[in-house]
Amino acid sequence: MSRYAEFYRRSIEAPESFWAEQAELIEWKTPPGQILDTSRAPFVRWFAGGTTNLCHNAVDRHLAARGDQAALIAVSTETGTEKTYSFRELHAEVQRVAATLMALGVGKGDRVLIYMPMIPEAAFTMLACVRLGAIHCVVFGGFASASLASRIEDATPKVIVSADAGSRGGKVIAYKPLLDEAMRLSTHQPEAVLLFDRGLAPMDLKEGRDHLAAPLIEQHRDAQVPCTWLDATDISYTIYTSGTTGRPKGVQRDTGGYAVALAASMKHIFDGRPGETYFSTSDIGWVVGHSYIVYGPLIAGMATIMYEGLPTQGLDRQPDGGIWWRLVEKYKVTAMFSAPTAVRVLKKQDPALLGKYDLSSLRALFLAGEPLDEPTARWISEGLGVPIIDNYWQTESGWPILTVANGVERTDSRFGSPGIPMYGYKVKILNESTGEELTGANEKGVVVIESPTPPGFMQTVWRDDERFINTYWKSVPGKLVYSTFDWGIRDKDGYYYILGRTDDVINVAGHRLGTREIEESISGHAQVAEVAVVGVADALKGQVATAFVVPKDGAVLGDAQAALTLEGEVMKQVADQLGALARPARVHFVSALPKTRSGKLLRRAIQAVCEGRDPGDLTTIEDPGALQQVRKAVVPH
Repeated sequence: MSRYAEFYRRSIEAPESFWAEQAELIEWKTPPGQILDTSRAPFVRWFAGGTTNLCHNAVDRHLAARGDQAALIAVSTETGTEKTYSFRELHAEVQRVAATLMALGVGKGDRVLIYMPMIPEAAFTMLACVRLGAIHCVVFGGFASASLASRIEDATPKVIVSADAGSRGGKVIAYKPLLDEAMRLSTHQPEAVLLFDRGLAPMDLKEGRDHLAAPLIEQHRDAQVPCTWLDATDISYTIYTSGTTGRPKGVQRDTGGYAVALAASMKHIFDGRPGETYFSTSDIGWVVGHSYIVYGPLIAGMATIMYEGLPTQGLDRQPDGGIWWRLVEKYKVTAMFSAPTAVRVLKKQDPALLGKYDLSSLRALFLAGEPLDEPTARWISEGLGVPIIDNYWQTESGWPILTVANGVERTDSRFGSPGIPMYGYKVKILNESTGEELTGANEKGVVVIESPTPPGFMQTVWRDDERFINTYWKSVPGKLVYSTFDWGIRDKDGYYYILGRTDDVINVAGHRLGTREIEESISGHAQVAEVAVVGVADALKGQVATAFVVPKDGAVLGDAQAALTLEGEVMKQVADQLGALARPARVHFVSALPKTRSGKLLRRAIQAVCEGRDPGDLTTIEDPGALQQVRKAVVPH
């Protein structure tokens, strides 16, 4: 048995002793009394009785040995700025923000919603929250007011922390008007709003509620705020993920299990070592940013790069397809984490850029967020000359489910496959209809995880245990298993291949979007009678949203100009309500949508037609002509 196979076997067969060993990778105020509690399965409690703090493990515990070492490297090609904070400096900044939040009434168990661009103050705020024992909820800065409002209502924050603006590709995106509109739409109102002013956009302040951060933080320049010791099972943060309904799901994470899971993954999966530099190109609004921009690298004693900007834009705000590689060279990055979409963007740049910089420090490039196609993997692998390690996980899991653990044993990756199950994950492939386990090579089924789920996995859906059970654990007949909602196969050597979603969530450039949420936005347009939205394969972004609309006025179907005008209005409505990410790539107009005789929309058949595939068995379709209309709309000639 290989070293990793034995490592994995112990994690599955003896989880208590296995994870007790991993728990030694972090510092505890009180050691855990019970490693694993499955008395309310599938709700799992890890390290019960233990007390710890995420901020202590990410910052304070490193002060003695590496206080002057780089901890946070903030780079913005949008503002042309670059600044490095040592662990000691980071410690001071976090305490200043923590003291400011305390002055605004924030304490243990209170919620703080963070709606910020990729600036160092966002990381300070996240760390300040966990230092105080407050529950933070980061909302992606690209979300529009309606999406932000739904998250404010669900999270019920005491304080919201934001900034005047973000910037992308040199285009300033004013956050304060979006936030004001979100609060107008929300039934829940925060007690205070703390605003970091970058000087990018003017802000109207509401007296008594809105506070500029700079003068308040200055009052607490010398603040000393001790860590609040939390039970391992206390909530650290919530993060929203798109659902198959318009209502977002708040994925709830614990404190101790998350800290241990990240510490273990930095060692076993990412092979990260104290004093080295980690570079994740994600955003703190997504789970990758939480786990592998902020907490994971810092817990491991590494410097972490926090990057604001495009992958093709230099610090002088001029085009530079080599900016990431310049940073790898300058900061001697050893592990880098990005998304296939970003690599496909870089693929359009001059290939000589990959050889222009000294990348000898880089040991591996990790990619996740969407399926990695083989041509892209081969291109970047040959260009960098380092292992390209795909990995598969979800907002719900918090860390990789499928990849290879080179920190345990060097294992070959396979193009097209994210890898093999990671320690702690009992992954299986089941027949979606019967629940039967599929053990043969290349048998297609739904990828599931058996209980107990490992540390770091979601505890539940925020304030909705019933939704947690019904959504994730009851989708396969007769089996209480966690469904990933992804189709997959496993080859004869145990490598998994992910084949797409079983539900209505699509993956646009690594961002998960619920098609139902987009449909609800479009259906609100006065001229829309009916709509279906599907995810269609895209060479650059992985998938894009494509909408099929039945207009109330049938004359639109025969009037190209009217159709173009309505398409623009629909796209603008989605962008205004949900954000530019959710805007459909195309809106096609048809007189009817293909449905079953029972009225169910045949989204998979629509998607197949869009992608030039066989739509499969259509014996249940009510009106075959409706699918023909979809075909004509997609391929008009």
